[in-house]
Amino acid sequence: MVRLAKRLAVLAVAGTLTATSLTGCGTINTDETVATVGDEKITLGVANFYARLQQAQYETYYASMMGTTAEEMWAKEVSDGQTYEEQTKKSILENLENMYLVSQHASDYDVALTEEEQQAIKDAAAKFNEDNSDDVKKVVSGDEEEVAKVLELMTISNKMEAAMEAGVDENVSDEDAAQKSMQYLLFSYTTTDDSGKSQTLSDDEKEALKTTAQAFDDRLKGGEDMETVASAAGLTAQTATFDSESTSPDKDLIAAADALTNEGDVTDIIETENGIYIAKLTSLLDREATDSKKESIVSERKKEQYDSLLEQWKKDTKIKEEKKVWKKISFEKQGVTIKTSDTSDTSDSQN
Repeated sequence: MVRLAKRLAVLAVAGTLTATSLTGCGTINTDETVATVGDEKITLGVANFYARLQQAQYETYYASMMGTTAEEMWAKEVSDGQTYEEQTKKSILENLENMYLVSQHASDYDVALTEEEQQAIKDAAAKFNEDNSDDVKKVVSGDEEEVAKVLELMTISNKMEAAMEAGVDENVSDEDAAQKSMQYLLFSYTTTDDSGKSQTLSDDEKEALKTTAQAFDDRLKGGEDMETVASAAGLTAQTATFDSESTSPDKDLIAAADALTNEGDVTDIIETENGIYIAKLTSLLDREATDSKKESIVSERKKEQYDSLLEQWKKDTKIKEEKKVWKKISFEKQGVTIKTSDTSDTSDSQN
């Protein structure tokens, strides 16, 4: 395994993108064609460098989170007989093809690299070239030409995202985004003993718990404060915002709370698989949650417009993949990671 050093910086819409130090080994013919998008060829060199950038993120962060080695992660079968590597590489190539396709339509939106962005790309590519050994650059196809091309595609794609999403209706009414809020109690059917082992209540214990929950419900409907009642019994009153389509924390709880018509109303006890809930409606229109929902609705509208444009361009453009060439890039056989601050600069190669 070879370690790549240093960062790539390029101006994007919101500032500076940073791609970091990597690791890798092996050589390929960078002039081969991996895919053709319209009349434009994607070389194996460009594809390899972009793929290794993505691979580095996975191996550095995700493998440890999954509690496995990089080799085991890539070899793991995930779905439809595909390994995690095959699934990831398929997504990476599609993303790269999309970047080429989007870039080909940049002039339609008067999107182009500024002189400042061009210089930032040039400087980043030169810096990457300076900070990494020849062996490392062969592994990841990290010549200045390939690095600059990938950064150019990334920058154009970022700028095009805003252009393609422009004009979306950003007006969302309170009615369309309305979120309610509630307090609720859960009388769980599961207990934990002193050793930390979980245990499910017996049927008799569940019936006793139901009696307890009903007594709480009667007190709350009588006007007592939920937090006070809960605290005195060693319980915690929890809060949630929701609408009729919510499913968390529990769909039956949501349905019962959503049926309440006045702020301060309390549900009957709600028996579920996990325990018994009681809810109190605290707001018919939670302002903060509703405004947040409006933002998510607008974001979804933008995504739908972006995806619709991209799908139409795909239909209008011939895209051909050279699968045998793409197979020459192997994640399982060739490791790539991000160099962290505690990684020794002297460990440039590991096999």
